[in-house]
Amino acid sequence: MNDQRHGDETTTAAWRSDSLTPPTFPPGTGTASVPSAPPAQATGTAPPAATEGTAAFEPVAPPPSRPVRRRGAVAAVVVLTVLLLAALGLAGYLWYAADSWRADSDAWQSQARAQGESVAELQTQLDATTRELGAARDQLATATQRITQLADEKAQLGDANAASQQYLDYQRRVSEAAGVVAEALGRCTDGQAQLITYLRTPEQYDPDDLERFADEVDVLCRQATDANVQLQQELTQ
Repeated sequence: MNDQRHGDETTTAAWRSDSLTPPTFPPGTGTASVPSAPPAQATGTAPPAATEGTAAFEPVAPPPSRPVRRRGAVAAVVVLTVLLLAALGLAGYLWYAADSWRADSDAWQSQARAQGESVAELQTQLDATTRELGAARDQLATATQRITQLADEKAQLGDANAASQQYLDYQRRVSEAAGVVAEALGRCTDGQAQLITYLRTPEQYDPDDLERFADEVDVLCRQATDANVQLQQELTQ
């Protein structure tokens, strides 16, 4: 047993001696250098080692992705809003145009009815004035003929009494009045006929001119009526 223990101690001393023996280095190296570890394999996440004299490379983070869908939705809303506003504006314009057209149409219809009534009234007045003109011309012709006859009788008989002279003067007054009435009624009928022609195409004339011409015709016809009244009064004497 002692031999075995001695052998173990010898083996242990030899192991310690071998394990504690410092390594030998080649001459001229000075101190020992620890062997460098092998370079690590590059992975997807490990950045390369920075070398001396160069700037360290830092990965740039990618720009954040734009919300394409959200931007498209905003653009669609803007386009729809513009279209809606355009449609509302067009609808408002069409409503205004239709309302203006209705107002103009009503005004034209009212004016057309009024002018139609004026034409009918003027036509009636023209017919009556034409009849009066015919009667005045007949009276003028009768008075002129009677004056001529009285003048011939007076010349033949040499009658110079007052009664004959008065009757002759009367016939002359009647003839003059009939001439005035005929002339006035002629101007009245001409003016009424012309006014009726104008009123049948009122869009070709200025409304103020038509109104002024109608007033002038009305004055002529009133003058003719007054002259006719005087003639009839003269005839009744």
